[in-house]
Amino acid sequence: MNTSTPTPAEVAGIVDHTLLKPESTPADIEALVKEGAALGVYSVCVSPSQLPVPSAHEAGIKVATVVGFPSGAVKSAVKAAETAQAVADGADEVDMVINLGAVKSGDWDLVESDIAAVREAAGEGIIVKVIIESAALTDDEIVKACEASERAGADFVKTSTGFHSTGGASAHAVALMAATVAPRLGVKASGAIRSGATALEMIAAGATRLGLSETNAVLDGVANPQSDDTNSSSGY
Repeated sequence: MNTSTPTPAEVAGIVDHTLLKPESTPADIEALVKEGAALGVYSVCVSPSQLPVPSAHEAGIKVATVVGFPSGAVKSAVKAAETAQAVADGADEVDMVINLGAVKSGDWDLVESDIAAVREAAGEGIIVKVIIESAALTDDEIVKACEASERAGADFVKTSTGFHSTGGASAHAVALMAATVAPRLGVKASGAIRSGATALEMIAAGATRLGLSETNAVLDGVANPQSDDTNSSSGY
């Protein structure tokens, strides 16, 4: 658990600046990259159909994408094929959605093999994050999902898609995930992080990466806590 308060620049440096709305256009992605570069973010995270994003690499920003998104309810072979295509299209990082049905039925062999298929398809040098949809899981399921992710070779576990009806990230889930796999794996908090206070709460709980769609407002809240809006609505 982190105890020091990071600066806005330090927070920006662990942000995946995200735009996953299905109606997003190439112009929207270019605006995302431009804003991300100005803010000093770590990466931009976009839908796989928006790849490649050469302007991000030109700006020194990593490119992340999503696989099996948002339900996770597709065959492992489909996730693997989607991953291979994303890497061929220039993705540096892949955020895959776990098989929630397998988690809920306790089929941990399937959960692990599903993640391993993406890990293998990604290849060396590509970061794989596993979205466990923590708000939909019990504490025991969160722990087991994180353990399966580690066994399968993932680099990060991630709280949420931001599209599930149960909600997004919570400090409790982040702390539990970090206690299970940190520092061996990173922990990404995403979903419903719309204020500086919430972002700092996630970092204090153990998040090493943040998925944000309202990065500018969050960083403003970190810089100016007195004006931070801590009552924002949920969402990615």
